[in-house]
Amino acid sequence: MTHVHHPQHDHDDDHGHGDGHHHGAHGHGHGHSHAPASFGGAFAVGIVLNTGYVVAEALYGVMANSLALIADAGHNFGDVLSLAVAWFAASLGRRAPTERYTYGLRGSSILAALSNAVVLLVVTGGIAWAAILKLMHPSPAGGLTMIAVASVGVVVNGVTAMMFASGRKGDINIRAAFAHMASDALIALGVVASGGVVLFTGWQWVDPAVSLAIGGLIVWGTWSLMRESLDLALHAVPASVNRADVLSYLRGLPGVSEVHDLHIWGMSTTENALTAHLVRPGGELDDSLLRRACIDLRERFAVHHATLQIEAGLADHPCDLAPTEVV
Repeated sequence: MTHVHHPQHDHDDDHGHGDGHHHGAHGHGHGHSHAPASFGGAFAVGIVLNTGYVVAEALYGVMANSLALIADAGHNFGDVLSLAVAWFAASLGRRAPTERYTYGLRGSSILAALSNAVVLLVVTGGIAWAAILKLMHPSPAGGLTMIAVASVGVVVNGVTAMMFASGRKGDINIRAAFAHMASDALIALGVVASGGVVLFTGWQWVDPAVSLAIGGLIVWGTWSLMRESLDLALHAVPASVNRADVLSYLRGLPGVSEVHDLHIWGMSTTENALTAHLVRPGGELDDSLLRRACIDLRERFAVHHATLQIEAGLADHPCDLAPTEVV
């Protein structure tokens, strides 16, 4: 029977380990980033600013009879909740592993990104429905109030979005927060434009029409976030990792004749994991080879947690997990 050995973590080094009795290696790269850790201030400021703005926007929306302002206030409120969820998930992701949650709670960031994408789509659908109703039953809106209040929203949401801009490429949880705030700034800008048209032309249909147009833009921009976060939740190979390249690399390791049971998935929105069986007939277990492989997997393929099992490939003891279709 072949076993996998997991050495103790050393925070100053990366590991590839094996010996004559434990045919496996576990690599832990300490160089990976926990992106949300540096965005606590951005979450706090964003939540405070947007909560204050939501209250003011809702009040002025009712006073001005502007669906665009009221809808935007509802959208902003949903985003405040989404920011809170993302911040909470980022905090959970930094908790240490336990006996029950051996990877810690890193996966909560994936759930937060997925829920935020769903919320964004649902709220946008609500805005679209309200806009359709107002197109059917138009009512006058205060153009000047719309312009003034929405202009503040452009600034508030724009500033909040910029605080998350630097982390949106490396972490879809942060990207979800950025998407929410950027979409809010876009909506507010649309409300400013529609308010100006209503003020100077009296065309009341512009208010709901602009809401519909902006809703379409948000859905288009959110779909990729929704798909990527759903893929991570289903343990798909992360978009940042090319499985074919990883397989080719592992097959090219010295003495390796076959690779099977290869799995690559996202542990969180910032960390990836990999497990694989390497068939190395007649070869001695080489700690340096395993260590080098773990380092290469981290640096070349963004795989931060690699577990490699070495097998001799004996005909009388075949691996039950060798067939591709077996999980």
